[in-house]
Amino acid sequence: MLEDLDHTARTRQARDLDRAIHLRQCKLVVLKGNQRGREFVITSDVIRLGKAEGNDLVLTEDTVSRMHCEILRDARGYLLRDLQSTNGTFLDGAEVREAYVRAGSVITVGTVQIKFQPFEERIEILPTEAEQLGSLVGRSIPMREIFGLLERVAPTEATVLLEGETGTGKDLVARTIHSLSRRKDGPFVVVDCGAVASTLIESELFGHEKGAYTGATATRQGAFELAHGGTIFLDEMGELSLDLQPKLLRVLEQREIRRVGGNRTIRVDIRVIAATKKELKDEVQKGKFREDLYFRLSVVPIYIPPIRQRKEDIPLLVQEFAHKLGGPDYEIPPDVIDSLMAHDWPGNVRELRNVLERGVYLSKQLGSDAFKMINTSGVGPVRPPTSDGVPVQFNPAESYRVNKERWNDEFERRYLQWLLQRAEGNISKAAREADMDRKYLHKLIKKHNLGPL
Repeated sequence: MLEDLDHTARTRQARDLDRAIHLRQCKLVVLKGNQRGREFVITSDVIRLGKAEGNDLVLTEDTVSRMHCEILRDARGYLLRDLQSTNGTFLDGAEVREAYVRAGSVITVGTVQIKFQPFEERIEILPTEAEQLGSLVGRSIPMREIFGLLERVAPTEATVLLEGETGTGKDLVARTIHSLSRRKDGPFVVVDCGAVASTLIESELFGHEKGAYTGATATRQGAFELAHGGTIFLDEMGELSLDLQPKLLRVLEQREIRRVGGNRTIRVDIRVIAATKKELKDEVQKGKFREDLYFRLSVVPIYIPPIRQRKEDIPLLVQEFAHKLGGPDYEIPPDVIDSLMAHDWPGNVRELRNVLERGVYLSKQLGSDAFKMINTSGVGPVRPPTSDGVPVQFNPAESYRVNKERWNDEFERRYLQWLLQRAEGNISKAAREADMDRKYLHKLIKKHNLGPL
């Protein structure tokens, strides 16, 4: 069983404690059959045995059904379940429809006998020497510990729960896990559970059949189907409604979905990564999140610390963003970096990137001095130019709020023009590059009456 990392172990004061997680796995040893003597180590939550290709353990004997049985991992242990096989499934000599398997139990599938051996792999959370992993950068101990953990966990099929404040980079961590996994050539599908309307989230996840509800004019695949063979990233899991949580739990346990309005079950081969800005343990205690779903998701819990707790990472992040936004030769002045390090960044890495993107863009318009006029609250230069080159004038007869809104509107409009030009008018691409919800981007474009460029 995986030990959950207590939040006190996330602070510097607790780093001298034992830092490890225990990844629960099982080994299946074939005692009798064509593959006698072979051992199979399984890390996934669902283990299927049968003759058909696609099973986790393919058994070629004629006495074995195509989909013979499965072993599900839940909070109590490993549950053996017969899948209406022709010759039945036996546990220690007794035929069972479903029963929990004990260490050393012998499972009989047709004429094949398999010994079940659960075990735990202890993974120490040790910092790596590297300051980069995939697209992630960091030299602080917390980030290098995360790098070390990701290197060990990513190649497995273990479900990962990413926790941390908004803007800490949970999406990038999820993409890094996928890129380091065996599924890297498969799809990576993102679902923001907090951004989809409650009436549409079930269809977004599981798809729907034509005519399932008003407006369902065609059959639509959901995120789980689209992620088949790859990874699904469920962002903002803490926003998922209680009535939908049991349906999601069944999918995670059985790896099968049923479209809204459909009767047919569809098998999905996916790895699950979830993320939340909420403390799901607290949500469980409040009755707002199911305990069994939390257990299913938190096989490997990883906490991403806020940037104010790892300020030594800021110079690396600044350099990374500057080169992505301004080109490989673009450099940020040292005094600007010192100013950035003095800020607490309540919006975390996302806020830092947005400020840098603003500064890089304006520095190309105004010259290198533009960065010196940027403050860390993101207000921008004191006198931002308009599109015709005429500076915005401050009116001393008006309030700070009115003057600030005039600048914000002007910056917003020019930023959107630049963003859309860079994305060649592709709204989805522009939204991804700006780390902005697509619907909100549409709203801003309409607000400034930009339309097609």
